[in-house]
Amino acid sequence: MASDDIDPAETPLAEWVDRLAQANGAPGGGAACGVMTGIAAGLLGMVAAYTADDLEARRAEQRLSDKRRRAMEAAEEDGVRSAAFGAALAMEQGPDRERAVREATVDALSSVLDVGRIAASLLEEVRLLVDIGNPHVEADLRVAVEALRAALEGTDHTARANLDLLVRHRTANDHLDSQVANFERDLVDLAEARAECTRIVAGWSSE
Repeated sequence: MASDDIDPAETPLAEWVDRLAQANGAPGGGAACGVMTGIAAGLLGMVAAYTADDLEARRAEQRLSDKRRRAMEAAEEDGVRSAAFGAALAMEQGPDRERAVREATVDALSSVLDVGRIAASLLEEVRLLVDIGNPHVEADLRVAVEALRAALEGTDHTARANLDLLVRHRTANDHLDSQVANFERDLVDLAEARAECTRIVAGWSSE
């Protein structure tokens, strides 16, 4: 972990949010999406824990514990990548800065898309808990889905901004075509996951 970054899993919440509010970019929006993903996973885990005497709920609870841990690790890693990204952008103009910005942008994109993939993986747990979850904690399930939708929306915005920056700093010799294509496919997957969250929320609204 970079010396100027802080681990959201090991830092008091108020301190982490205070750091988020500062003009240093680490943590930034991607890390915040990781924390929102962790919150969604935590709430889903609670719903699974309240769903007594159900083997599938116990299995979901175990999976969600792992996904919650992965989300917080991804949030921490994104903070590290954000610090490097900011340092590259702060360099003096020249070929070295252009190269550093391209490399840091690729890393930042990869980092926030890692957050998005973890967030999207929570949908299998949402589908299960919509069907079998304890109805007494349905409100918490709904909050989890809204947090998940926000995390997916945020990763999409952050990743698209980084991708736009990468495209602007590309050169004819940087051989990024395949990486850009992969990033664009990941964005399509995020959009599909976000749309599913929206459909679930719309279904509740129509009840």
